[in-house]
Parts: sequence; structure tokens; C-alpha cells
Amino acid sequence: MEPSSVDLRAWIGRRAERTDWVNANGLAAWHATLDRDEPFPADGEFAPPLSHLALFPPLERQSELGADGHARRGGFLPPVPLAHRMWAGGRFQFHRPLRVGERVDRVSVIESVEEKQGRSGRLVFVTVRHTLSGPEGLALEEDQDLVYRDLGGPAPATAPAPIGPWRKTIVPDDVLLFRYSALTFNGHRIHYDRRYATEVEGYPGLVVHGPLIATLLVDLVRRRLPRATLERFRFKAVRPVFDISAFAVDGDPAVEPGRVRLWATDNEGALAMEAEAAIR
Repeated sequence: MEPSSVDLRAWIGRRAERTDWVNANGLAAWHATLDRDEPFPADGEFAPPLSHLALFPPLERQSELGADGHARRGGFLPPVPLAHRMWAGGRFQFHRPLRVGERVDRVSVIESVEEKQGRSGRLVFVTVRHTLSGPEGLALEEDQDLVYRDLGGPAPATAPAPIGPWRKTIVPDDVLLFRYSALTFNGHRIHYDRRYATEVEGYPGLVVHGPLIATLLVDLVRRRLPRATLERFRFKAVRPVFDISAFAVDGDPAVEPGRVRLWATDNEGALAMEAEAAIR
């Protein structure tokens, strides 16, 4: 796409507010998608970390969507004139858990818009800060990093990732990707429309959602340390992962007390995502 004449920095400071409720059915669907054997959630039960990603679904009308299944650009998010849009990373601080039945208010602010020149071409990074609160006060602060880039260009080469003390192999079939897209009401076609993903955007298969991989890393901590409380979590996407073969999520709790190093591999065993969890 041609460079835009719009000053994208004018979007910095733009603000949006939404309200949602933590729903028992939605949380049960979240557990099922992660293959967790959990009883049906009761009123007042704590929702697990990152399950808020299924709240505040995008509600643009069908006629307001672009060819990629996302909302057309230029509303809350800036109209970046680059074809690919991906979630590049995030940082979360958990002040208290959300509860089933709780009303949650989210305030979102565009924190920064930054243009860079990468090895594969022009890149634009947009950081959005979300603050979630409820009747019991502040629950969560989240910084979400989005990256926009041109079509084409190989992913940066990385060294093979190590095998951690904790490892879980994930088979990312199209049913898993569809269910996660449905949970989050994510219309981005790269996650469920194989023809679009391969023929239009040039990927070798369906793209595994970055937030899904991050969720699987947090779920690995929850399975290994079920009594731990997650205080902070951060992740950075390094390479995309596709549904063409299995990948793995790994963890190492021996970094230092209260800190777990986490990472995910891609389909070839290279580092795809690096992350860290602070726990108590």
C-alpha cells in the first residue's frame, strides 16, 4: 500500500470506553477450549488470568468490516496503510481477579504510534493501554502492542528454542483456532479462512493467534503451579506459528524465586514467543 498522508500520531491519546460482564457460559467455553476439566463456573467464582481477552468483543456491523475480517481502519485505531496487522506483544498487571457475574468497565487509550524500518520493510507499532475496573476497584492494567507491516517478506531467523523443564505440545488444528476466534469474536480471516490466509496474505497455513499462544503459556503456569497467584505477565511475539504442525509451550521456574521464564516454539522448533510471569 502507498504511504498515507494522514498524520497517524494524531490518534495518540484517543480514548474509548466499554462495559461488559463476566459470564459463566463464556468462562465455561474458555475452559473447554483450553481442554481444562473444570466444573461449570458459579456466581462469584474467580475468572482465570487472561480470560478477560474474551470480554469486550468487537461489535462493528458486518458492513463495517474490511476484506481481512477486521473493522475498517480509522475509528479508534489509526488508519495505518499496511496490509498485515498482528498482536506483537503485551504486558499485564493483575491487581485482583475478576469474578463471575461482575460488571467490568474498560477504558482504552492509544498510548503511542511509532514508525520504523525493519528488514522486511516499513513497520508501524501502536500501543493501546486498557484499564479494567469493577465494583471492587481496579482489576487489571494491560498494554497491548500491535504491529502493522506490508505483505510479503520472511520472518526473521531465530535459533532453535531450548526444551524447558516444563513442556506441553500443542496441536493447533482448525477447530481450536475457530473456537478461539469465536470466543473472542475475532473476525480476522487469517485464523479460520485457509484460502484467504494462503492465497491473499501468503502464509503457509492458518495463523495461530498470538493471544492464544500467550494464554497457553499462562495456562502452563496454572497447571504446574495451581496454587500460585499471577501478579504480572508479559509476552513478545518473535515469529508466527501456523496450523501445519505441532508446536510447544515451555517454562522454566528456576530463574529466580517468584519469576517463571516462558517461551513457545514455532512449527520448526525455533523461538516463536518469549514471555515471563511474576507469581506469588
